[in-house]
Amino acid sequence: MTPQQPAANELGANLTSITAQLPTAELRDRVAASFAKTVAELVELVAIPGIAWDAFDAAQLERSAEAVAELIRSTGLDDVQILRVAKDDGGQGGPAVVARKAAAPGRPTVVLYAHHDVQPPGERELWSSEPFTAQERGGRLYGRGAADDKAGIMAHIAAFRAITETLGEDFGVGVTFFIEGEEEAGSPTFGTFLKEHRELLAGDVIVVADSANWQVGIPALTTSLRGLVDGTVDVRVTDHAVHSGMFGGPLLDAPTLLARLIATFHDEQGSVAIEGLHRGVEPVVDYPEETFRADAAVLEGVRLAGKGSITSRLWTQPALSVIGMDMPSVDMSSNTLLPAARAKISLRLAPGQDPSEAMAAIREHVRAHAPFGATATFTPGEAGQAFATNTQAPAAQAALWALGESWGVAAVETGMGGSIPFIADLKATYPNAQILVTGVEDPDSRAHSANESLHLGDFEKAIVAQTLLLAAINHGALDEAREQKA
Repeated sequence: MTPQQPAANELGANLTSITAQLPTAELRDRVAASFAKTVAELVELVAIPGIAWDAFDAAQLERSAEAVAELIRSTGLDDVQILRVAKDDGGQGGPAVVARKAAAPGRPTVVLYAHHDVQPPGERELWSSEPFTAQERGGRLYGRGAADDKAGIMAHIAAFRAITETLGEDFGVGVTFFIEGEEEAGSPTFGTFLKEHRELLAGDVIVVADSANWQVGIPALTTSLRGLVDGTVDVRVTDHAVHSGMFGGPLLDAPTLLARLIATFHDEQGSVAIEGLHRGVEPVVDYPEETFRADAAVLEGVRLAGKGSITSRLWTQPALSVIGMDMPSVDMSSNTLLPAARAKISLRLAPGQDPSEAMAAIREHVRAHAPFGATATFTPGEAGQAFATNTQAPAAQAALWALGESWGVAAVETGMGGSIPFIADLKATYPNAQILVTGVEDPDSRAHSANESLHLGDFEKAIVAQTLLLAAINHGALDEAREQKA
């Protein structure tokens, strides 16, 4: 895709002065000199099928955590732990790797987040090579977890190596590695983990390496994430099923009425039509329609829904989907008027939308639009806050500079249509921390799908960018803000 490319990211005078002092060329060379080693270590990580779902071998997840811990120890850190917290059902959460380098007196701390668990591989026949045997083809590394998110782990480790080997004791910034082990299973113990280890994981900047760049060759800082609420809509019309021939006509069945109710969730243009939902500002960049259609595999003739730019419809407007329905399958159907039917809906929220208000809006909409007097109820499910970055904050400015410097083109400030619920937990636990959402993926990475892959050229650039970010923070990129806060 080709964005409406923004102008070069403008820097404040303080940051411009800092970046001019950095050993940028030396840091870049250091990353390049060890890049083959970094890729080889990534290949070894990909070979471990650490999946945090109950149906898979828990020993492999433990093996994955141990491998990550050993890689971090190889950087010279001794304070490396594998930690778990209890689940609500009494079991143990996934193993998280936490490692720390203490900050010099008065210096900030940067927390580096990624996750070592991966998605299941899915059907083998859909893969062009073995999912857990990383294979390089055409400048990309293929394998489950090669991009999501073991490359994020290796970007953190390689950047830390490069800067500590270059600056030595002059690198006074504290660094905490936080490599989660259950993200792909929904991070079920993440909130509890933060509560139990609040002080251990505290930092001035939190870098979350679990997002994507705009495209190959163009970096991005993810500056907004939509929130998420879900729940079930139930429609009931009779006390029990009745014969469709004897009673059909005057009486409509529950699935038909549920379909009529679902149809009210969108207007004629396909925009969400639930009153009380927030819409955010128009993004600076756009996503050409022909590129979106190709990326989303939209069939010819299917019209796109909504209004406004594609990026606003993806990032700053609500989006509602029906993700499941309960009624008999076609093979099990009979000539019966069904008394009840239900659907599960998923609603993505624009940044700035309160999830509890969104739940209330759905409930009121369902009540007000119950068709033909049917009983219609909404039962709330999960909820996750949206996220927005203050791009004028010192850490965000330093990140935008580092990305642009590494790639040689200005970084794009992107949103994400999806949600990363644990970021809301981070923000709630550390309200004064600056959270930066970065990543190593691109539109061709196919994370969660067969033939997941990582673009190796951009992977190296991502490592350089993170190294430069750490260097800028070390040279005082946060100092002015810290002094003002003090």
